[in-house]
Amino acid sequence: MQAYHDDEWGVPLHDERPLFELLTLEGAQAGLSWSTILRRRDGYRAAFANFDVARIAAFDDDDIARLMTDAGIIRNGQKVRSTIENARQVLALRDQGSSLDEFVWSFVNGRPLVNTFTTLGELPASTPESAAMSKALRKRGFGFVGPTICYAFMQAAGLVNDHVVSCFRYAALS
Repeated sequence: MQAYHDDEWGVPLHDERPLFELLTLEGAQAGLSWSTILRRRDGYRAAFANFDVARIAAFDDDDIARLMTDAGIIRNGQKVRSTIENARQVLALRDQGSSLDEFVWSFVNGRPLVNTFTTLGELPASTPESAAMSKALRKRGFGFVGPTICYAFMQAAGLVNDHVVSCFRYAALS
């Protein structure tokens, strides 16, 4: 967890694969702890073709059956199917001349929002931006993208800097 915080959390991402990975993992976390998901990250990478959206979008019922027996991931049918559908929706964005990167970053006008929280207790569970992202993703057919999941995704992918101001990462990412 410390290495994840120090090296990854809050670093602005613009590459589709890691953005899709984080969106998937944040959705998988629903009802669980982040440490549970982080311990399974390599299992998710193996099970979901290293988050190659084109390969995942082609998954069929046999792949779903395989995934439902894979102890390296959370074996929740709705979460598994939403990952496949979400990959298909990323391809639909491409077909429309956009990208997952362009789409998600539009909710922060292309630049990270820098907050000035002094305690962890000040961090919100969701924001108007995450609610808007959630609504837009759902409208496009994405699943497991509620406002809280979207905010956790925004934090992880660096769309917002929610390191507290006393954290050494705050200044580095501001």
